[in-house]
Amino acid sequence: MTVAAAILAEANNLPEGALISAKELLHLGSREAVDQALSRLNKSKELMRIGHGLYVKPVQSRFGVRAPAPEKVVARLAETYAETVAPHGAAAANRLGLTTQVPTKVIYYTSGPNRKIKLGAQVIELKHAPNWMLLPGTGRAGEAVRALVWIGKSHAGEALSKLKRTLPESEVKELVALRRALPGWLSQSISQRLMQHG
Repeated sequence: MTVAAAILAEANNLPEGALISAKELLHLGSREAVDQALSRLNKSKELMRIGHGLYVKPVQSRFGVRAPAPEKVVARLAETYAETVAPHGAAAANRLGLTTQVPTKVIYYTSGPNRKIKLGAQVIELKHAPNWMLLPGTGRAGEAVRALVWIGKSHAGEALSKLKRTLPESEVKELVALRRALPGWLSQSISQRLMQHG
């Protein structure tokens, strides 16, 4: 079996969005042989190069071949590099019903470095963010924090009033509990809008 065939056989057993890197394939051949095989597989479109030395397997669907879903690739990336990754504030605001604007770019916040990943025609941007913007990584309270930062100081109040009406009470409480970790303006807005009764 050639090195390329062995790599492909391993790639076929991986879940969608799993990262394939030369470093993890050295049991199949020398670094040079593995690099050459990966390059060939990329040219023949059996693998997609998404960044320096990183590849993913395209997904075969009944509509043809497509790139893996961005959120799956990003989740694997976070796992591999032990980073916290969360969707950008614009996406969070859209999901929480605070805006009807659909983000045109796929952007994620990360505890790791800034970088771009090319997934076919799509570019995913990972932007380094302070820890408080990644707390808690998932969950609606964390999404609300990122959405509010994106919405900005001048409109945060009305967005919080809407969240108070639409989020379950437990999530409103979670958001209130997060305020100690947040910048002054955001902490103050949360206190003013979510802690008043009525």
